[in-house]
Amino acid sequence: MAFLLNLAFTIIEVIGGLWTNSIAILSDAVHDLGDSISLGLAWRLDRLSQRGRTPRDTYGYRRYSLLGGLITAAVLIVGISFVLWSALGRLVDPQPVNAPGMMALALIGIAFNGAAVLRVRKGSSLTERVVSWHLLEDTLGWVAVLIGAGAMAIWDLPILDPLLSIGISLFVLWNVLRTLRKFVGIFLQRTPAGFDLEEFEAAARAIPGVSGVAHTHSWSIDGDSHVLTTHLTMPAGLARDQVAGAKQAVRDLLDAHAFEHVTVEVELEGEEQGHRGTKGVEEGGAQSAPEPHAR
Repeated sequence: MAFLLNLAFTIIEVIGGLWTNSIAILSDAVHDLGDSISLGLAWRLDRLSQRGRTPRDTYGYRRYSLLGGLITAAVLIVGISFVLWSALGRLVDPQPVNAPGMMALALIGIAFNGAAVLRVRKGSSLTERVVSWHLLEDTLGWVAVLIGAGAMAIWDLPILDPLLSIGISLFVLWNVLRTLRKFVGIFLQRTPAGFDLEEFEAAARAIPGVSGVAHTHSWSIDGDSHVLTTHLTMPAGLARDQVAGAKQAVRDLLDAHAFEHVTVEVELEGEEQGHRGTKGVEEGGAQSAPEPHAR
């Protein structure tokens, strides 16, 4: 419903922007086009992500949402560049606009975006909450257009239109670049935001029986679901329940909701540690079976 509302209003904005000769409204039309693409992709990818893991996509399809975000960001950057170029030309040569028409479109914009906010804010998923905040920002943007159009209806200030356009465009561009920075961090498999790896390793070393922690790696699948692998060094001859207890203590250090895939490898003291050929050892030196992903 939010996608259809946003797409319908984007078409109205393009027609209305040409009718009122308002570059501010056309700039918001570009913004809403990007929102429509985002909502459509989120809708489609949300359904796709429910398929779960496959032999080729072992973490499922949730990472596809990042691809949708990159496509949306590319569309917005191209559109905003065009709008900014047009708005700068209007600053040099301001043109009269249809202020009453802008006010009418602003009221429609507040109604459409407000209805979309009310529809999406009932959702419980993180995506729905983020989209809800984004649509609320759009609603407030139309309030600003309404105020600016009201001022132009009273005073002859056509320069307000390109100024509003530049302000809206720069605000959207700042949000797009901020989002892109997060995407880049996820694609480069950086440590998830808010997770202190050094603090985690220090806490893991304090677990009884653990004499060392190495090869700790953590990354995010889609910004919400994270992965962690780590190697614990423990004295030889420990009982199985002590080893199992240490593994569980490591998982207890993590947010079970955010870290969906956790692998803890245990090695005996004196054993060579490395990324290859290293197998977990339980009581008596027996090799442990590969441990499944644990929540």
